[in-house]
Amino acid sequence: MRVNDVLDRLKHDGVSIVRLLFTDIIGWLKGFNISIREVERALEEGIAFDGSSIEGFVRIEESDLLAKPDPDTYMLVPWDENGIKTALFICDIFYPDGRPFESDPRRVLRNNLERAASMGFTYFVGPELEFFYFDSEKMPNLLDQGSYFEVCATDKIMSAQMETYRALTEMGIDVEMTHHEVSPSQYEIDLRYKDALTMADFIMITKLVVKQIARKHGLFASFMPKPVLGINGSGMHVHQSLFKDGKNAFYSPDPPFNLSEIGKGFLSGLLHHAREITAVTNQWVNSYKRLVVGYEAPVYIAWGRKNRSALVRVPAFRKNRSEACRLEYRAPDPATNPYLAFSVMLAAGLEGIEKKYPLPDPIEKDIYKMPDEVKEEYGIDALPDSLNEAVEVMARSEVVKKALGETVFHKFLANKKAEWERYRIQVTDYELRTYLPIL
Repeated sequence: MRVNDVLDRLKHDGVSIVRLLFTDIIGWLKGFNISIREVERALEEGIAFDGSSIEGFVRIEESDLLAKPDPDTYMLVPWDENGIKTALFICDIFYPDGRPFESDPRRVLRNNLERAASMGFTYFVGPELEFFYFDSEKMPNLLDQGSYFEVCATDKIMSAQMETYRALTEMGIDVEMTHHEVSPSQYEIDLRYKDALTMADFIMITKLVVKQIARKHGLFASFMPKPVLGINGSGMHVHQSLFKDGKNAFYSPDPPFNLSEIGKGFLSGLLHHAREITAVTNQWVNSYKRLVVGYEAPVYIAWGRKNRSALVRVPAFRKNRSEACRLEYRAPDPATNPYLAFSVMLAAGLEGIEKKYPLPDPIEKDIYKMPDEVKEEYGIDALPDSLNEAVEVMARSEVVKKALGETVFHKFLANKKAEWERYRIQVTDYELRTYLPIL
């Protein structure tokens, strides 16, 4: 939309306050409110803010940055804030002289999408966001004993689910499905396929809406990867494909997988660079409590069609729907920064296409139950089993450095190394229960 179109839309919708939102390098949603009088200036010039206070942005001696709303991201918030009609925009970040800010995660994703476009491709993704409802943020108390596709949720949860679905739809976010997941008190929202930049914006807003509506209903929604020991954690499986000239570049009419050479190359790139990109797709200490054997989370680097123990799946689709040919990357969790996660997955896939990596044979057996010698025979490697290992692997990756840009690459690594060190020196409840009575 043009500036005048935006101003007309705000007037038509009766908006008084506008929220400008953006994301830092580790995926925290940041923002501030402006009055309707400041919107024209924001759209034309941007609004200045202190970048030194945002994780991974700039040093204190070079603090000034500009947040400039992307007009096409306009959303009317479908509930009043204390009787005040509110709208929001996602912003791009710039230096005061107008240069794009290289540490803006949205800019990082744009750069990778431009690389894909130079090869003739548009990158589409469809994520499945899993999360839990608890009664507070202090303790992960399970609120139901439901299982996969359970319909008997509590009244509070059912009300929150329905209001969330309605709110997202009214905001223009296409929800394909919501349902109860495998674990008690766990739910999933599937977002309909979109281009990756739009989808990254949608993920950030979806998580915000889920949390705000949960709070209205006396609930706490958590996208923590593994909040409860002994049950499945929360993932964010990402379905993805490349389109070229309006057609799905992954599709081939040839059985059994109907994957073109481009699709096979992208898949081989994901497998080849999986260990390198894991620190981005699974960026928290807690992420690696989910990536363990036995809880439907991928651990081993392999692919197949029906095999849900594999890292990448090629879901079945009706033969008259070639646009549905896709790859499902199962490692990411919903606490990732989607702009960076989509960037590194796309970069890995494009690397496989450009360098024509050979595609290993599919594995349709349960890898969790395979003896180590059989996994070795098949050449099946594993994802990193801790944030520390993932960071060490990423630090050696030229593919990830190129995808993120050197500045974000080093800032991200520094943040994750600091997180690991904070975690490493903790004395945990497990240690106290296990060792204190006997040592």
